[in-house]
Amino acid sequence: MNDTADTADIAPSDAEPTATPPAATCRNCAAVLHGPHCHACGQPVKGLMRPLGSLFGDMMDSVFDLDIRTFRSIGPLFAKPGFLTAEYFAGRQIRYVTPFRLFFFLAIITFFLAQLTTTDFGKDAIKLEGNGNNEAVASATTVADVERERDMRLAELANAKKAMAGTPAAAGIPGIEAGEQAVREAALERIHQLRDAEARGAPPPEPMNDNFNFQVNGKRWDAQKNPFDTWAPGFVDHWLNAQVARGNGNIKRLKQDPAAFKDAVLSAVPATLFVLVPIFALMLKLAYVFKRRLYMEHVVVALHSHAFLCLDLLLVLLVRALESWVAPNPGALASVFGWIEGLLIAWMPIYLLLMQKRVYAQGWPMTLLKYFMLGFCYTFLLSFAVLASMAIGLVAM
Repeated sequence: MNDTADTADIAPSDAEPTATPPAATCRNCAAVLHGPHCHACGQPVKGLMRPLGSLFGDMMDSVFDLDIRTFRSIGPLFAKPGFLTAEYFAGRQIRYVTPFRLFFFLAIITFFLAQLTTTDFGKDAIKLEGNGNNEAVASATTVADVERERDMRLAELANAKKAMAGTPAAAGIPGIEAGEQAVREAALERIHQLRDAEARGAPPPEPMNDNFNFQVNGKRWDAQKNPFDTWAPGFVDHWLNAQVARGNGNIKRLKQDPAAFKDAVLSAVPATLFVLVPIFALMLKLAYVFKRRLYMEHVVVALHSHAFLCLDLLLVLLVRALESWVAPNPGALASVFGWIEGLLIAWMPIYLLLMQKRVYAQGWPMTLLKYFMLGFCYTFLLSFAVLASMAIGLVAM
């Protein structure tokens, strides 16, 4: 009786369970939502109609994904060759940043820092003033003067290559080598002009135009006397001549602002690396065709390899920046920084070899053979791509 009385005394509102709020539904198909996306039609719950700050935050998160996975990925990427790739192939992927996002993030950070920390490159390494350019060769009036100016210019370019070694601007070394060849060809052409004039008893000819050393029909390109005239339609030839003329004007700009060369190189390298990743993956596919791996597996290897290179280069830049801050003068501390930098640079080829051995699990003889074969082909491809990117950047700047 007491239990019945107690139950009867409870208010109906207290006895009834709390009402469940209505389930959220998709605004597109009205299906009940169970997460950030509709399981029926795939439409995301969050749309564009929301505060700009929220959209920007989602964009930064989708691009950089700066969470604990980033720090969980950086350590193994640097210290454990092939570990991240093996984890990815084993299906343990959610713990780490995706290969493309990791590469993209490190490439952006690395070459942004490179722009900041190599501000003096170009002014000291490559001198485009006075006798430092090809004008001195082109305007020389005797063969001896041409040879002297040629040797001086080649010595300056050799010093430039030495200064670029081990820095982000090292990608521009093929461009310096192309410049060396241009100096030799300009000197040879000027010598021919002078000797021909001497044979005819004529005075030294006027200086050659300072432009690209393009050869058209075996002669130096000239917008009026010797332009491009190919089998292509006329508008194509017109466009080619316009690009060369534009590049000539930009060369004059480089003489006023030598650091622009550094900016052009560093701006071209990230885009070049993005283009080379799928090509390097194809090279891996051909080298390991009997492993029967999917092409996308080789893409993951290529992305992790390039991400490591960017990370290692980032550390080199940080060491150099720290050295310039705490040890600007030669000494014991500067030597320590030099050793650290040298070890970081030496770690690059060693890491890539160990990574290739771990991922593809072949014996050392075949691994070494394929490693050097891939390295040679990739170096050649990288040099060509950087030269092409620099030429395009020179025209487009």
